[in-house]
Amino acid sequence: MKFPELETSRLILNKLSRDDSLALLAIFSDKNVVKFYDIEAYKTEAQSLALIDFFNSRFAENMGIRWAIRLKDSGKLIGTCGFNSWNPKMKNAGLGYELSSFYWGLGYASEAISKIIELAFSVDTPFHELYRIQGDTMIGNIASESILKKLGFKEEGIRRASGFWKGEFHDLKCFGLIKPEFIEI
Repeated sequence: MKFPELETSRLILNKLSRDDSLALLAIFSDKNVVKFYDIEAYKTEAQSLALIDFFNSRFAENMGIRWAIRLKDSGKLIGTCGFNSWNPKMKNAGLGYELSSFYWGLGYASEAISKIIELAFSVDTPFHELYRIQGDTMIGNIASESILKKLGFKEEGIRRASGFWKGEFHDLKCFGLIKPEFIEI
């Protein structure tokens, strides 16, 4: 299956390549970006290369997909977004994304995520037709909650001690979006 390339008014969404390793390292080495992630800030290019390989292997194995988020005018990598996992039988997927902190608050994350959701909910989707998309946030990640709500996700509750990383348990807020509720931005 060919990796789907998408375009918005300001962004190109395409496959990550190993040439993106330094740009991805810059994003994932920012402690503000990984504050609510289940990883520590990256220190080496080898870590970003491994992440690129992981994201691309998920697509090759038909288990998920992660797009590079690039500025249309320059091609600069500013983040990634995609479906970390999907369940074709249940027609659902888990959403994941991050953006360089230099580009926070400019609407790029919402723009990119809206585009991939539009594809996921379309009849002509190149992978699995989805009916439900779930996004989880750590308690306190107001910016991520804001993005999900802007895209029509509904807060469905808190899963207590649902995650364990950085030496402690974390409660996660669960947000869900079903196909009939999606409104393109």
